[in-house]
Amino acid sequence: MKAVIRMSIRFTYAAQEAEFDTIVCFVSREELRAEEAADGQWVHPQLDESLRTHFHSKLFNAEPRETLCLATLGLLPQAYVIYVGVPSTDLNADSLRDAAAAAAKSAKRVKAVSVRQILPGGISIITQESMVIEFAQALTEGYLLGSFSRKSEKKDEEKRQSTLQTVNYTHAGSQSHAAASWDAGIRRGTVFAESVGYARDLVNLPGNKLTPEMLAEEAEALALTHGLDCEVLDEWSAAEQGMGGLLGVGQGSANPPRMIVLHYTGAPQDKDVWGLVGKGITFDTGGISLKKPQGMEAMISDMGGAAAVLGAMRIIGELQPAVNVVAVIPTAENMPSDRAFKPGDVIKTMSGLTIEVVNTDAEGRLVLADGLTMAIRRGATRLVDVATLTGAVLVTLGNVATGAVTNDETLLQEVMHASKKAGERIWQLPAYPEFRKQLESDAADMKNSGGRFGGASSGGLFIGAFAEERPWVHLDIAGTAYLDRERSWESKGGTGVMVRTLGELLV
Repeated sequence: MKAVIRMSIRFTYAAQEAEFDTIVCFVSREELRAEEAADGQWVHPQLDESLRTHFHSKLFNAEPRETLCLATLGLLPQAYVIYVGVPSTDLNADSLRDAAAAAAKSAKRVKAVSVRQILPGGISIITQESMVIEFAQALTEGYLLGSFSRKSEKKDEEKRQSTLQTVNYTHAGSQSHAAASWDAGIRRGTVFAESVGYARDLVNLPGNKLTPEMLAEEAEALALTHGLDCEVLDEWSAAEQGMGGLLGVGQGSANPPRMIVLHYTGAPQDKDVWGLVGKGITFDTGGISLKKPQGMEAMISDMGGAAAVLGAMRIIGELQPAVNVVAVIPTAENMPSDRAFKPGDVIKTMSGLTIEVVNTDAEGRLVLADGLTMAIRRGATRLVDVATLTGAVLVTLGNVATGAVTNDETLLQEVMHASKKAGERIWQLPAYPEFRKQLESDAADMKNSGGRFGGASSGGLFIGAFAEERPWVHLDIAGTAYLDRERSWESKGGTGVMVRTLGELLV
């Protein structure tokens, strides 16, 4: 099995000579309300008048992400004009990303192939190069993420995919930026968004098409493509190294577990090594502590952390930053069988710490325990783990934000700053000692569940017990990795959440 990167959209800047079949223009309520709007022109006098009529009739309110698609009826060479609502003030990367995603979805509905994106006037007056790059990246990400369609086994699968092939960014007036800044932003946005799409495709694969061994093969293919070093430890090698957490979770399945390690050395003289650890449970039944049948099919997403780490490594492989990274993915299938681990079992992890299993459905933290130890033994000095860890984080944050637990506020602030640039929300959860105390066991060093109350915090602190005093941040994406309906640039199904946050953190 090998995931295929889909053909991407080609983005250009100020290609006036090119032909387009659709025009996209961003408009705000403030512009439409202004008296001078009657004399203004966005695209074409008659089409703009139709826009104002729709606005005054409340058929189009120019709310952020709201779209109005008008057929040009021969008034322009292009077949359609798409007006997209944007905020009246505070035009920023987030609002541009949202608007571009809305435009992409509207363009998909009319089967647009080539789009001319007229840039808002506010962008024309920006002279700071870094901000131009940021805005170009956000627009590009929005178009690519908004165009994404989940791959399926349907007969009409090809018809369901977006037809959009090219997008050209053009100022309404004269150009004020060097093309190099736009090219840099487009390049970065393309790599980031394609890597999210790559992660989404992995998460959306059914369990019979993504076993631990298949995920390891995918990691090997990614490493080969992008010049990364890759090692895969099978169940025998894992046993030799004492990975009791990984082996315990995987022993109930006919598909044996794997420990995947990717290495990237972009700063050989630097002793600092980032350790990225992603939970890779390719399917989670809950094991002997069996989940309810309703909704279990969504447990194909329980390797969302692994997908995020692989997506981030794809960004790193493409952009070659001056950092050192070791990425670790402990991957297993959690199944009930006559061989499966049981509540009451005591297992010994790679670190030497022993765990009393009180709930086999709290399995992700067991494989991550060995994952953190592996990352440390491979040289990691700072750790970030990403995992669909707890149902409790959904109770706290819903599907709106990712929960974070840390032992180092400085590192967490770095991660949260990256998340704000990516437009992915993270909320810090408390790490009070009382939550850690819930994990105390009479039979072993720890037990693998502290109960329902404070479960997101105690689950995160379980993983933190294996950080060996290194700076560490845990990201619980149980609510954000998989959605039952699309939301702006986030897709239904696998979202690829945290790929871009990790990319902003390291690149």
